[in-house]
Amino acid sequence: MLDYSNIFDKEALAYASYRNLVDELLAQGETTGPDNSEAMLHYSKMNVQRMNRVDKTTVLSEELLSTLEKIEGKYRFLVITEGWCGDAAQIVPVINKVVSVAPDKFELKLTLRDKNLPLIDAHLTNGGRAIPVLLILDEEGNVLLPKWGPRPAVLQSLIADWKKEGVEMPELAEKLHGWYAKDKTLTTQQELNELLKQLR
Repeated sequence: MLDYSNIFDKEALAYASYRNLVDELLAQGETTGPDNSEAMLHYSKMNVQRMNRVDKTTVLSEELLSTLEKIEGKYRFLVITEGWCGDAAQIVPVINKVVSVAPDKFELKLTLRDKNLPLIDAHLTNGGRAIPVLLILDEEGNVLLPKWGPRPAVLQSLIADWKKEGVEMPELAEKLHGWYAKDKTLTTQQELNELLKQLR
């Protein structure tokens, strides 16, 4: 049995600490996870820029703000992520923005996928260790809702189509980030809104 409270309290990182860790590792020529290849370092560097941009430009929708206002309980957001993951760079700052609007209701911590394989293996997507994954816990550490992630459903479907068409990296990454740039976090916010509406 996974001890979600223990992972949240003892192993997971606050958003600022996670961002610092990615920066510190890059300064040493490394990234999170075991693969420090040139490609992974390149993705991580790009992702720092993406996270900076999403941090600065994300404005939460009126619908999402209204949902947050109605929530009365206290909840913990546990996100499984990695610094080299492109989807995480586009999504984790949005989740952080949600939490920062209502710090009395939510606390966010991030845990690295490759340091916690039993956790990701309990929350696979189509049999794969896709990230980011958002888990919503109560204060006792119980998982309350189905996981959300690793990306909005419409994009998940597009990725499947692109792969069927034979699109490979790095073109796949280009198409993915092109979609996020056009969408301006709106679909991510809509899906988070639907998820959070289930909380009290």
